[in-house]
Amino acid sequence: MLELKGISKTFNPGSLFEKKALVNINLSVEEGEFISIIGANGAGKSTLFNAISGSFLTDEGSIVLDGEDITFLPDHKRAKTIGRLFQDPLRGTAPAMSIEENLALASGRGGWLSSISKKDKEDFRERLSALSMGLEDRMKQPVGLLSGGQRQALTLLMATFNPPKLLLLDEHTAALDPATAERVLSLTDRIVKENRLTCLMITHNMQSALVQGTRTLMMDKGRIIYDVKGKERETLSVQDLLEKFRENSGKDLDNDRMLMV
Repeated sequence: MLELKGISKTFNPGSLFEKKALVNINLSVEEGEFISIIGANGAGKSTLFNAISGSFLTDEGSIVLDGEDITFLPDHKRAKTIGRLFQDPLRGTAPAMSIEENLALASGRGGWLSSISKKDKEDFRERLSALSMGLEDRMKQPVGLLSGGQRQALTLLMATFNPPKLLLLDEHTAALDPATAERVLSLTDRIVKENRLTCLMITHNMQSALVQGTRTLMMDKGRIIYDVKGKERETLSVQDLLEKFRENSGKDLDNDRMLMV
């Protein structure tokens, strides 16, 4: 479904600020897989997502999505089949526009906003109701008035309104309080399963990396250093992940943000 072959990216090559962000990444993702990705800051997680979504061209390698080589496809064309959520709840929506208007843009229906049909509004209300956040009764309110959790849930709904071939979740709960993050993660699970989406999720939470989805990847210095799924993954603990990091990277994990979770 998604094939990354020999992906590499170096920023500022030949300078004092040279940074090898991705190093010979090879990854095969099957249709319907939900992969959790973990690693310290600078490990290359978000850079990997940027490569997949077309934020920059890679130095080497190829990217194939659903049989189509998208290696040199512009990011705006990839966006038609790749959905992405970011850590910042302010991204992914138009804050000055209403919930209803944001959903109209995400759905791509009915031409310009003034022509939102009654049927579309009923559909929006039904989808919002499924979030269990009361947003179906606030459809005329600007998105900027929503809490971080409400906006992130809305962004998730918008990104999957027309189910993408691939969904990228870039620490989409990191800016939320623990209770809200748990709620958005539960919502994420439900939407991914209902739409049978292929999904990659970056998380700083080591427990989530073992519980969410069907497969776990660990990255360090632009490389995938551990890849686990199935029964082996089911038996792993957070301590086991720390041991795997030590074995495969040759050092202890010293990222306080990850170790505190």
